[in-house]
Amino acid sequence: MSFTGKYVQESQENFETFMRSQGVPEEHIKMGKDLKSVSEIEQNGDHFKITITRGTHVSVVSFTVGQECEIDSLTGEKVKTIIRREGNKLITNVKEMTSVTELVDANTIVTTVTAGSIKFTTTSKRV
Repeated sequence: MSFTGKYVQESQENFETFMRSQGVPEEHIKMGKDLKSVSEIEQNGDHFKITITRGTHVSVVSFTVGQECEIDSLTGEKVKTIIRREGNKLITNVKEMTSVTELVDANTIVTTVTAGSIKFTTTSKRV
């Protein structure tokens, strides 16, 4: 299945606890907890461009599976990582966190970010 499409966040679990565990400032957590993200994914083979809009903040990352790229961490700093693909999952490890974005069916993406024993999950639907 192709990831290409526009997805709107339907739900999230454990946002505030996870963000606090990562040192995200409280004012950012309060502003972000009720914002729904919109993700636009363009996939061309192993190359991806993902644009995520959350409120007025827009983040864009372009990468090729298996090659080093630069992404924004949760605290806004630029970090280098390699994103790999396993079936319908995009997986990366950044600063002791693992992020798994899975295309669970043709219209649903679930992203789970894990740091130690704390997990943060979002579910988005294709529009």
